[in-house]
Amino acid sequence: MNGFALDPRLENDSISIMVTGLCDLRLSQDARWPWLILVPRRAGITEIFELTPLDQVLLAFETEVVASALKKITGATKINIGALGNIVRQLHVHVIARFEGDANWPGPVWGFGRAEPYEDGKRDEFIAKLREALSS
Repeated sequence: MNGFALDPRLENDSISIMVTGLCDLRLSQDARWPWLILVPRRAGITEIFELTPLDQVLLAFETEVVASALKKITGATKINIGALGNIVRQLHVHVIARFEGDANWPGPVWGFGRAEPYEDGKRDEFIAKLREALSS
């Protein structure tokens, strides 16, 4: 796929759920928040504006679809969407479900505490619900 390679930190900190038209949709390994990551499968891209106009539209569309599905299955108070990339330069978009009273609410999720791993059953159940919501 045109030289695309996933940044090792993204590979280590998340698992692939599915491949969409443009992105590798991944689940963060941190169970404190339902946290998804969209990684456009394009080589050498660090900024949204570096994508072609069509890929920019696809990324916006896929972000909306994923955010809507995440809101539907979690009932989150707020869905946070961001593409920061200060540490991992490869373009990736975070889609995070937040709840009043969650770890560090209403503060940011980045750099707060230690990541907590999913229990296999809970992770698999979440992924199944997400895939179902995305297919409907």
